[in-house]
Amino acid sequence: MEFIASSSTFCPVATPPPTSSLPPHSSSSTASFPFPPPSLRGCACRAIPSTHTTQKEKNGMLGARSSDLDQLSGLTALSPLDGRYWGFVKELAPFMSEYGLIYYRVLVEIKWLLKLSQIPEIVEVPSFSEDAKSYLQGVIDGFSVSDALEIKNIEKVTNHDVKAVEYFLKQKCQSNAEVSKVLEFFHFACTSEDINNLAHGLMLKEAMGSVMFPVMDKIIKSLCNMAKDNAQVPMLSRTHGQPASPTTLGKEMAIFAVRLSRERKELSQVEFLGKFAGAVGNYNAHVVAYPDVNWPQIAEEFVKSLGLSFNPYVPQIETHDYMAKLFHSLIQFNNILIDFDRDLWGYISLGYFKQITKAGEIGSSTMPHKVNPIDFENSEGNLGVANGGLSHLSMKLPISRWQRDLTDSTVLRNMGVGIGHSLLAYKSTLKGIGKLQVNEARLSEDLKQCWEVLAEPIQTVMRRYGVPEPYEKLKELTRGRAVTKESIRDFIEGLDIPEAAKTDLLKLTPDTYIGAAAELARTVEHAVDLL
Repeated sequence: MEFIASSSTFCPVATPPPTSSLPPHSSSSTASFPFPPPSLRGCACRAIPSTHTTQKEKNGMLGARSSDLDQLSGLTALSPLDGRYWGFVKELAPFMSEYGLIYYRVLVEIKWLLKLSQIPEIVEVPSFSEDAKSYLQGVIDGFSVSDALEIKNIEKVTNHDVKAVEYFLKQKCQSNAEVSKVLEFFHFACTSEDINNLAHGLMLKEAMGSVMFPVMDKIIKSLCNMAKDNAQVPMLSRTHGQPASPTTLGKEMAIFAVRLSRERKELSQVEFLGKFAGAVGNYNAHVVAYPDVNWPQIAEEFVKSLGLSFNPYVPQIETHDYMAKLFHSLIQFNNILIDFDRDLWGYISLGYFKQITKAGEIGSSTMPHKVNPIDFENSEGNLGVANGGLSHLSMKLPISRWQRDLTDSTVLRNMGVGIGHSLLAYKSTLKGIGKLQVNEARLSEDLKQCWEVLAEPIQTVMRRYGVPEPYEKLKELTRGRAVTKESIRDFIEGLDIPEAAKTDLLKLTPDTYIGAAAELARTVEHAVDLL
């Protein structure tokens, strides 16, 4: 307790905790605390809380906390992907992490040395024996976190991440008699970006193929199942938020399945490009060292051998246009999923879906009855974060001053952020879908209250049989008025149209007026397969 006042009268004021003692996600603002404190409301001295902390207190708090906070853990990670949400996104770590980047750099460097040994004109690097090849492949296959840490330690000295990989490989391969003779051919004629661009291409290709595409496909499959299972469940449509011609729940799910499938196809067709043309894209050093080698052909063969497509026209860097296309397509997939999340949120709000509850879970800290659509909300939020990062990547990466500037380097290290938040969102959507139960009674209740939706088919049939001003007559009957089953039937009975047509109209109800919706829902997998 500390005594501070703005008048000559002192009053005891509880001092709020100092900033350094707040938990990581707390605000340091005194607005977080009651002001004035409840015990002093009405006090005439205008006492104010003090944030003063003695140096001794600060030293004690820092000493108690610094050793813990210096170590990266789920509680100290700055990104929630590496903390709270790690369990949902960790399968991306082998590809999109610093470890993943270093691993693929090692792979590229070794594969390039092996490629050099296959070029007859480079007699200084003779063909390796099977034992030597096996040794080099073992360096790749056995690459560990400890190896990556060793490279990071080398980088502390070199202050250059790619050069650290080269030095690591030279040290690692000194024990092999064959490889030790050609150590200077690691990183031969390469600029760092030759190694990096191929590593980034492999990181993205593997992350998309091994992690992202399978989860996307699960979402699409789940929506196809929802479409087929609810193909004939009638539902009131809403355009502009107002009742419109009925559809089926299944058909609305089918729409999203097809939309997402289309973007999934676009993503799968993106070519992952690579360059390997030296410092400014002209093979300058290559040609000087070995003028008789067809270096553009060698580079193309090498890039393609890694499973990437070859980009022959480049400055120092691969120009990243394919990355922009990939990230734009990912943004569009995410936008469609945001649309789905919001629609499902709305359907849950209308009572069209119930959510399966789980024992022990809490929806609200104060309202015990709440079962909130948190999975779709979490998905929407993370998709927004993902799209923000991916948008910057797609807009920035194709732009580099002259033959190269370094702005792409730090930006590329954030590829995993947008992709990670996308993955987290996809899993949240899947979790939300898994909790849904269709409430057919609530769907039927809405339809029974909206007989006015039959105005559309009635006026359309009237047009067929030449009844004058059909639209205007239905507008007069329905707009701004209460419409009931009886009023609709009375109107139909009074129409001057063939009896067969009149009978068909009298059979219509809001829940049977669904057109081809059921068939569209039932055949959604065929539409998806075509994509």
